Amino acid sequence: MRLMLPAGMVRFEDQSRGDVEDQLRPEGGSDFLQLRAADAPGKGLTGWLTDGLRGAITAGRLAPGARLPATRLLAAELGVSRGVVVQAYQRLADEGLAGARTGSGTVVTRDAAVAPRPPADRRRTLHELRLPLSTPDGIDLNLSPGVPDLSAFPRAAWLRAERAVLDRVTAADLGYGDPGGIPRLRAELVAWLRRTRGVVAEADDVLVCGGVAQGLALLAQIRTAAGEDVWAVEDPGSRGARDQMAHWGVRPEPIPIDENGLLVAPLRASGRSTVLLTPAHQFPTGVVLGPDRRRELLDWAGAGEHLVIEDDYDAEHRYDRAPVAALQGSAPERVAYLGSVSKSLAPGMRLGWLIAPRRMQATLLAAKHASDLGCSALPQLVLAELLASGDYERHLRSVRTRQRARRDALLAGLRAHLPQARVRGVAAGLHLLVELPDGDDVALAERIRDAGVLVHPLSWHRLLPGPPGLVLGYAAHPPDRLTEAAARIGALIPAAPSHGRSSVPSS
Repeated sequence: MRLMLPAGMVRFEDQSRGDVEDQLRPEGGSDFLQLRAADAPGKGLTGWLTDGLRGAITAGRLAPGARLPATRLLAAELGVSRGVVVQAYQRLADEGLAGARTGSGTVVTRDAAVAPRPPADRRRTLHELRLPLSTPDGIDLNLSPGVPDLSAFPRAAWLRAERAVLDRVTAADLGYGDPGGIPRLRAELVAWLRRTRGVVAEADDVLVCGGVAQGLALLAQIRTAAGEDVWAVEDPGSRGARDQMAHWGVRPEPIPIDENGLLVAPLRASGRSTVLLTPAHQFPTGVVLGPDRRRELLDWAGAGEHLVIEDDYDAEHRYDRAPVAALQGSAPERVAYLGSVSKSLAPGMRLGWLIAPRRMQATLLAAKHASDLGCSALPQLVLAELLASGDYERHLRSVRTRQRARRDALLAGLRAHLPQARVRGVAAGLHLLVELPDGDDVALAERIRDAGVLVHPLSWHRLLPGPPGLVLGYAAHPPDRLTEAAARIGALIPAAPSHGRSSVPSS
């Protein structure tokens, strides 16, 4: 029987046969707004449904233009007569909240929200987190350290590898798998790390994680659970790492560094059992942990229940020196080794690895499983393909050449425009540390920001007192722009009296 509408009523596009009945099947329910007919009163289904829809519009869950389900579909899901849904939609139309639109069915026609939520201040939150997500307004030269050259991402090689992976990927590859990583990637990673970093491990020792950040978070969780909530850290050292440790309840105890890296005597005196450091290219000073200091550190690690957390930061970016093997290869049961592709490919890939002492691996794997059930499968398979084909290493060689030219350009600019500064560190990595004779480096960084250049004051990365400085990342800009940045910075720093040659190295 065709449902007849009184004059003035809106005819909904999908309306057809059916009597208006308050029929209820208690098991009925819909994904739409999580409506359940079982929650309705014994009588008055139309009023119940109308109230639910009106409430969703008022609360903003249904915005203007949102499409309501077809009457037949919603009625079937709720287990009610179709006439109940038709009448509920008609009441919303009478109130001016919904209407039939050709080709779109029934849609919400206006915003009835009476209590708008306060706006979320997302930009402020991201600023407080000091995330290098984008260049702030007024900045045309972002020299924040840790920002790689994203224009160098190997798109063609990645696309070839992805096509190769999709040609042979299996259903099992796309299901829930080992939370510690896809076996093929773990095998390729461990082979590459053995060959290039001197790591001592098997594929089953590798835990694939969402970058060094997640590996550090997992270590923090299990160490704090064991009562290790104070870690020794390099000073100066990464502000970002300290902030993340604090989120997981770890307090940092600063240990000074010198031109040979972390000082082991203060570490021993601290009584701490866990130390986090960046031995391959220390952040932010750029020094390499010296051979004698390495032996001292490993002696300390072997003298008790101690753990060295080795962030292999910038190890792949070196320009005039032979690689230094990872600490992990000398003491695999005392060192937890962390690495990622964030600086070699892109931080947005969120792919890294953790190789921990075997006594910790079961607990870490359980923590990874509880965290996210494992990293995304396809990027893991593509990275494995890049490693197996040699495309990843070819990309690294290309990036090294590119970054060497950029480092040289920034150094030349500093020699010309800031001769009184001292640049620390070896020819490696993606940043420079410029030490200054005196002054407030935070205030100086603000003046440099006003000139359109974003840099980090060294004070951000210190817990102990020390000389001021600026941390300059050079990976994201071509040589001519880096020369310009050096000129702008030099113009804002008064020249010191000359006492001989510049302390900026020639290369």
